[in-house]
Amino acid sequence: MDIKIIKRIEKANQNNLSDSTKISIVLMFFIVVSIIAVAFGARENVLVLVFSAVIGAYMAMNVGANDVANNVGPAVGSKAITLLGAIAIAAIFEALGAIIAGADVVDTIKSGIIAPESVQDSKTFICVMLGALLASALWLHLATLLGAPVSTTHSLVGGILGAGIVAGGIEVINWIELGKIASSWIISPVLGGIIAVCFLVLIKYTITYKDNKQKAAKTMIPILIATMSWAFVLYMSMKGLKRVLPISFEIAFFVALLTGVLVYLIARPLVAKKIQTLSNTKEDIGTLFTLPLIFAAAMLSFAHGANDVSNAIGPLAAINQELSTAGAVVFQNKAEVPFWVLLIGGLGIAIGLALYGPRLIKTVGNEITELDKIRAFCVAMSAAITVLIASQLGLPVSSTHITIGAIFGIGFFREYLKKKYYEMEQAIIDAHRGKDSLEVEQFLARFNKADIRQKGEILKTLKHNKASQTLQFSKKEKKNLKKVYKNELVKRSTINKIIASWLITVPVSALLGAVACFIAMSFELSI
Repeated sequence: MDIKIIKRIEKANQNNLSDSTKISIVLMFFIVVSIIAVAFGARENVLVLVFSAVIGAYMAMNVGANDVANNVGPAVGSKAITLLGAIAIAAIFEALGAIIAGADVVDTIKSGIIAPESVQDSKTFICVMLGALLASALWLHLATLLGAPVSTTHSLVGGILGAGIVAGGIEVINWIELGKIASSWIISPVLGGIIAVCFLVLIKYTITYKDNKQKAAKTMIPILIATMSWAFVLYMSMKGLKRVLPISFEIAFFVALLTGVLVYLIARPLVAKKIQTLSNTKEDIGTLFTLPLIFAAAMLSFAHGANDVSNAIGPLAAINQELSTAGAVVFQNKAEVPFWVLLIGGLGIAIGLALYGPRLIKTVGNEITELDKIRAFCVAMSAAITVLIASQLGLPVSSTHITIGAIFGIGFFREYLKKKYYEMEQAIIDAHRGKDSLEVEQFLARFNKADIRQKGEILKTLKHNKASQTLQFSKKEKKNLKKVYKNELVKRSTINKIIASWLITVPVSALLGAVACFIAMSFELSI
């Protein structure tokens, strides 16, 4: 038998074993979740609670498998950290964020997307929560299989929307809130892309475009690291630890500023010492961003666990509260979250990430555009600062859309720069048309070594001498040239897939929520 065929069979067996192991772990987790729900949950209608807890755990796993990739994908794609290391860091900090700083109280009707009075009845309310939870989990699972990072919040909103319509009719929809959510599809990626590109331009003009990159990095990188420290301390104060340590924005800003200054004083001598061991290249200078990227991945994961765990355990907490009162208490817009529910959410996110997260991590880190450490740093900065700006302006944003939008922005900006650079080279070649090829090569070599200011002066001189004439391409040549740039730097197929998944997240999860709620209401639940 051919050795290649043998290797394929062995590989297939390994994959099957791996899948079997994953399924076994998931089933064991569901059993543990069921035991926890029976031991610590409501005493009324235990079967409904156990089923709800398993669905909540399933949702938490899908949050870990899909949404967490945005926090660690850029660091993995830039090779600042290995895939295994990223999974370990994210799993630990996601779980800690969920358990330590998860919501004590959560919205039972996410974002006010449907009128609360439409689900005042206890049975109807539980059916809506179950339908929404199952629908959002199923859509996240499907999106993960397709390799499309989507918003877990939008998935849950869609599930509640569909289930709410089944329970109370289309008139229960809050169209204003739905419009705000739809606007975030544009605001989040655009704002994230703009801020990421701004940081990339800053780094290019202050470091990588300089002739002496070591000297420039010695000055700028401590400032950039201090800025990241300021941004993430403020981000954690406002998003990650807001329930554990509630402080005003002004105090948080001042504490973050002091932290940034302290980090600058520490980083400056360390960076200066490290630079002495590096060569004067962009790649070597980029290694200085390794530790900041690991730090960013950990902080983003903690904040994500603290905030987005509510998407998994919010409906479960609401069902547990409703069952605990046995329908004696009128429905409330907020639900208390017991520790055992937070534990299920935190562990579910960590397990989902460890088992099924690598697929989306690779998509975010490698399959949209090439990310080096400098570009990944810009994405991480955009993820934190965009949320801060949007929060202060009251703009609806999605952390998933921000990160992906930042990567889009980086990729498109690289395309623009490469196209402009190609046009510069063609202008030089055309200006030297008819001259010795060696002379042209030497001129191009000097041009390539020049910094950005010197390149501008060279081109200005050529234009002043009227020696440069634009090359004439046919329409077909222009089309092929444009296609080469797009395919080389930004994968359009991946972008199209992601944008399509964003647009259908709410409608598809709403449809699934409607079906799930209808099925649930068809059964006579004795609550």
